Amino acid sequence: MTVPALTAQTRWRCTLCGNLTRFDVTRTARVTEFLHFDLAGESKVEETQVLSETIESVRCRWCNAVDQVELVARPGAEGAETPAEQG
Repeated sequence: MTVPALTAQTRWRCTLCGNLTRFDVTRTARVTEFLHFDLAGESKVEETQVLSETIESVRCRWCNAVDQVELVARPGAEGAETPAEQG
């Protein structure tokens, strides 16, 4: 199943239980990171650039449903319809 991508106007919602806030996301990312090492050799990531990212699965933390996610409008999102207005 393809997981829908989030936008500034949308968020995820579990279709089984209605959860909007807690998800376990499995993703693959290709990134470039700028690491800064102190004199003791400890490193800190100071900058990350995401080159590509694929969301493989999303699991609801409330009901444990796997890949049961839909996109819904965020509250107050400009130009976004609520689910009641869509249907």
